[in-house]
Amino acid sequence: MANCRSSYSDPTAQNPSNFASSGMSISFVFITNWDCHNTAVVFSRIKKLKEQFAHFYVVLALPTREQNDSFVRSYFKYGMELGRPTFVPVQDSEMGFEKIIKIAHSRGVCKRQDAISKLKAERRRAVQTMDVFLRVVTSIPLIDNHDANALNQAIGSIEAIAKASKTYILENTDLSAEKAEMIVRFFRDPKLYLSPKIN
Repeated sequence: MANCRSSYSDPTAQNPSNFASSGMSISFVFITNWDCHNTAVVFSRIKKLKEQFAHFYVVLALPTREQNDSFVRSYFKYGMELGRPTFVPVQDSEMGFEKIIKIAHSRGVCKRQDAISKLKAERRRAVQTMDVFLRVVTSIPLIDNHDANALNQAIGSIEAIAKASKTYILENTDLSAEKAEMIVRFFRDPKLYLSPKIN
């Protein structure tokens, strides 16, 4: 039984170890050697901690078969829910530290990739929105892509362009008087805006 009574990091401590990776908090309890005679205290504390942390891992060193069997029996005895928290059994403390670093790193990479995916999706939406804007504005007679971009930068949305006066368009863009007049007429003359040609 000597192998079952070794030192371990105290899972009954107030707070587990925390890592911050790419804006994500990850918490660990590291049991450096499983105590076969102290399982009730360990699982009681783990049950409390799992409700406090979204990303919570229990890394435990189980170098002997006896310790491994004790852990498995206790896991089911205390009614642990699979994956809440995630238990990571290892052979020794060194391997346990390696696992903690790998988990913290991989969670950070996933978080970063998620942020990159969101940015890419936002960029796609922005490109699609601009594409629609260009298609609508260039359907106005005489207006080309350069004019549409100038209107977008100087005035903004299609709604803002529709409300703009000829004078305002001339003062804020490099469009000619003829084009400014056409834009104003387009949004006020049903014969023009009801029959635009959208490419």
